[in-house]
Amino acid sequence: MPSKNPLPPKENAFFKRILKCYEQKQYKNGLKFAKQILTNPKYAEHGETMAMKGLTLNCLGKKEEAYDFVRRGLRNDLTSHVCWHVYGLLQRSDRKYDEAIKCYRNALKWDKDNLQILRDLSLLQIQMRDIEGYRETRYQLLALRPGQRASWIGYAMAYHLLKDYDMCLKILEEFRKTQTPKSFDYEHSELLLYQNMVMQEAGMYQEAMEHFRTYDKQIVDKLYIQETLASLYLQLGQPEKAAEINKALISRNPENWSYYHKYEQAMGLAGESEERMKLYTEILEKHPRASMPKCLPLTFMTGDVFHKSIDEFLKKALRKGQYLFVSIKSIYKDPSKVQIIEDLVLSYVKNLKEVGKFDSNGEVEPVTVLLWTYYFLAQHFDHLNNVEKALEFINLGIEHTPLLIELYVLKAKIYKHAGDTGKAVEMMDEAQSLDTADRCINSKCAKYMLRANQIQEAADMCSKFTREGISAVENLNEMQCMWFQTESAFAYKRLGKWGEALKKCHEIDRHFTEIIEDQFDFHTYCMRKMTLRSYVSLLRLEDSLRGHAFFSKIALLAAEIYLHLHDHPLTEGDNDGDLNSENLTPSELKKIKRKQRKAQKKAELEREKQKAEQEKRDHNKNKTTDGEMDGPKEEELIPDKLARVDDPLEQAIYFLKPLQNLSANCVDVHVKAYEIYSRKGKLLLMLQSIKRGVTADRSDPHFHICLIHFLQYVKERGELSEPSKTVIEQEMKKIYKGQTALQLNTDFLSRNMDSLPHRLAGARMMYKLDHSRQKEAISIATTLDSNIKGVTIKNCVDVLESLGHGDLGHCEQEASDYQSQCHCHFPLATAFSPQMQTQASEKENSGNPSNEILVNGSSAKHEVELDVC
Repeated sequence: MPSKNPLPPKENAFFKRILKCYEQKQYKNGLKFAKQILTNPKYAEHGETMAMKGLTLNCLGKKEEAYDFVRRGLRNDLTSHVCWHVYGLLQRSDRKYDEAIKCYRNALKWDKDNLQILRDLSLLQIQMRDIEGYRETRYQLLALRPGQRASWIGYAMAYHLLKDYDMCLKILEEFRKTQTPKSFDYEHSELLLYQNMVMQEAGMYQEAMEHFRTYDKQIVDKLYIQETLASLYLQLGQPEKAAEINKALISRNPENWSYYHKYEQAMGLAGESEERMKLYTEILEKHPRASMPKCLPLTFMTGDVFHKSIDEFLKKALRKGQYLFVSIKSIYKDPSKVQIIEDLVLSYVKNLKEVGKFDSNGEVEPVTVLLWTYYFLAQHFDHLNNVEKALEFINLGIEHTPLLIELYVLKAKIYKHAGDTGKAVEMMDEAQSLDTADRCINSKCAKYMLRANQIQEAADMCSKFTREGISAVENLNEMQCMWFQTESAFAYKRLGKWGEALKKCHEIDRHFTEIIEDQFDFHTYCMRKMTLRSYVSLLRLEDSLRGHAFFSKIALLAAEIYLHLHDHPLTEGDNDGDLNSENLTPSELKKIKRKQRKAQKKAELEREKQKAEQEKRDHNKNKTTDGEMDGPKEEELIPDKLARVDDPLEQAIYFLKPLQNLSANCVDVHVKAYEIYSRKGKLLLMLQSIKRGVTADRSDPHFHICLIHFLQYVKERGELSEPSKTVIEQEMKKIYKGQTALQLNTDFLSRNMDSLPHRLAGARMMYKLDHSRQKEAISIATTLDSNIKGVTIKNCVDVLESLGHGDLGHCEQEASDYQSQCHCHFPLATAFSPQMQTQASEKENSGNPSNEILVNGSSAKHEVELDVC
């Protein structure tokens, strides 16, 4: 459509050159041509030229100037589709997608058939998952360009995403009829496979099977056909045919365990049946070197058959020096089999040391066999929590071969499981020193250091493999190295450095935002390359991306920290990570504050230096890159500012919101949500969290505390207003079934007396509901009988912290006795060592009013818990 303010031929030629320069990314030349038009007094306010100048400036990183020119251009020519389109492009570059969509719709009012605007609009609609709008836009593109493949595919995919499978299949079939495939036409093959995928999702299993048979010769991916046909036969109730295909697939790849599982499922094999064993025997005859048909039967064999098979399997694996324990770990669910394995391998050690053979009838084995036997036994006893035996065998292995890295890695793992993080770091550092070029060991060592709260040392360790000229932490952030940032966040939290921990949480949150934004590049690419099945999988992955474990961990951590900051906000004089200064003399306090001011000033200078270096790098990057429009510049994350946020509960909700929908089965999410809403006094949202928690896991110990708290909270709240009262009463009848808090807690304890975490939760509620039962509550929480499950270092630390925090009343002596009891159970765990007990006593005698028990060498920070009743 011609502009209402047309340019004369000379200026119009310049304008076309601007467009060409923009397309070819020659932005400086484009600005020169724009200047030639705008210097003419007659066209100094030409809207479209000003808009294009603004777009070009945006590509050069001059965002404020760009917006100024585009807005001026739009004001000068509100009826120009170019001005609206350019304004939309600017909004899109700042990720303001809703605003960009409005701009594109305004542009289409003045040029409804503009292909480029329609394409850009469709990309934004699929990015924002406005599928209805996407379908309408794709229909317009199909009407304008029916000869283009992308027009048909995009329109069909819109119906697929709306789950209108019939319409989607009709469009795909009409398009398929227009195609003339070549031999080994990958793109046409992908179209047919996508068509078949839609049929399967629509439940049209018979049609999908017929489709495969019809177009078998045109589909390139033959393996996918076979795997899918096996599943389709099962869906159609023809397990014999499914079994036949799976058996052929096993012959094709005997190391794929899923084929065996599907074959057994199709044949209905269970237990130690002859048919089941026959399958593995046949495969072994055809493929004698395959390991999967030897390993899988061990899970269902019993008695002498198992003894004979595992004996052969162990001997062969130990001769080869395989990582044997990983292969047979699934067998460890059966205690009788574990005992057979232990007896066999211990007999190997005895015979190998005496005669160099596995048994008296065998051949002399290489010296390395004894080494790998020691290695396996160390793993075996570590898995059984027999630390003493595990260390004995790993030390024998180190004496045998002192320079084998795997031995030191395993020894570090044993110490980690035993609770001695310091010794674990020492061993892992030794392993790393044996091969400084091994990135895997380097990363493991850094992870162990972070678990021991050695954050700077971990960063220095990682710096061996990060880019030079930039700090390791910054480079790891650029590379989206989320495991490092997650572990750092937890380390900072343990040290009480709330701002630093929150900074890591926000960095990971930004990574997920970037990943979601990066999908933008694939909307056109996948249509062009016809990777349609992968594209649909990508869209579905992006929709549930924040349900990933990396985000779940840091979201729960961030919510916990924000809850703590809400309950214990930092005052003006506090610094992030301050120690308790109540017992310091004025001069000591003055010295500490002076040091803190110096450290803060140094940190600010370091930040300014890093900021200057980053700006320099960005400037150099702009010179070398092609000038693509970057996203909005993110605000700098300052730890102290993050720790002093005005609305910590709102920030906690921000992190938790995605998990409430994406991790609905995770009860911890609903516990944290309840804690947030209880502090805000939102009764209906508290009830919502309770309902979701009941669905996820009603028996969870932390959720049990929420259940009782809500019951007491409603009781103490008094008369409720309508309609909330009716809703709450109806739902509480379903959840509590008329039980009182005392009855609920008694039932909970009677059902879960064999679980340490449940005993602790029940004991805490017992004391809160009736202070006179303190001794009984302490006894329930601190009993460590052999028949109680869940007696781990972490759970015992939780009990110790509860005793220290006063959750079970005033009980210093009981806490001290319990710490000694735990030390007997876990002699290597630093959390229960006598030194920690001595430090706790000294702190108590010095007048520490907070009644904290020292855990892991530092004052155990009060975990965010509900103040029940």
